Amino acid sequence: MEFKILQSLPFAVTVCNRDAEIIYMNDKSVLTFVKDSEDSIIGKSLFDCHNEKSVLKIKELLHSGGSNTYTIEKNGVKKLIHQCPWYHDGKIAGLVEISIILPDEIPHFIR
Repeated sequence: MEFKILQSLPFAVTVCNRDAEIIYMNDKSVLTFVKDSEDSIIGKSLFDCHNEKSVLKIKELLHSGGSNTYTIEKNGVKKLIHQCPWYHDGKIAGLVEISIILPDEIPHFIR
């Protein structure tokens, strides 16, 4: 798969296949999730790096095609996480996770 346009985005993009195996990480995702720059977690299972509750959510999303959006704070950094399916030939092929660092203040507009 070609993901060149995603490679240098300023937020983390991680993609897994139907079996929850990581098939793509952009530069920001690697910086965020890979502890040693010499290591790679491409080909590893998302199930190996998430707790039981998160594994159940991943399985649910892969089965249902639903999406999951939430915010977290870790080490004083707030992030928006969005997980959603991607499709191939009309069938769920895996999940995409986008992780965006949030500023302290976010304008909210009603239009």
